[in-house]
Amino acid sequence: MRDPKSLSHTRWDCKYHIVFIPKKRRKLIFGAPRKHLGEVFHELARQKGVVIEQGHLMSDHAHMCLNIPAKFSVSNFMGFMKSKSAISIARQFKGRQKNVNGEAFWARGYYVSTVGLDEKMIKEYIRNQEK
Repeated sequence: MRDPKSLSHTRWDCKYHIVFIPKKRRKLIFGAPRKHLGEVFHELARQKGVVIEQGHLMSDHAHMCLNIPAKFSVSNFMGFMKSKSAISIARQFKGRQKNVNGEAFWARGYYVSTVGLDEKMIKEYIRNQEK
């Protein structure tokens, strides 16, 4: 393994390329919400022990290369990250404080692929999204 992480009985190197979009692919990720989402994503990843290897937010989608611990499924982590970030956006930019479920920000699905040996190429692709 290149750089394995470990728990008491497990060693892993699980990296995923993930792309997800706002509902109806609306161009909502710009300016202050873009900066806020970057901070929120890093905080949420830290809470679960996930490392954001590379990430880029476009106006209508987000690309990330994530190193997710083997104890979490990709769908478990993405559900956590999308729901908590949507709630944070609703509180910060839509003026809602209570009973916020954030269901109107992210679309339901996402794209995921394992990184494997193409890690360098995928990180380059994410880094050069705007070009």
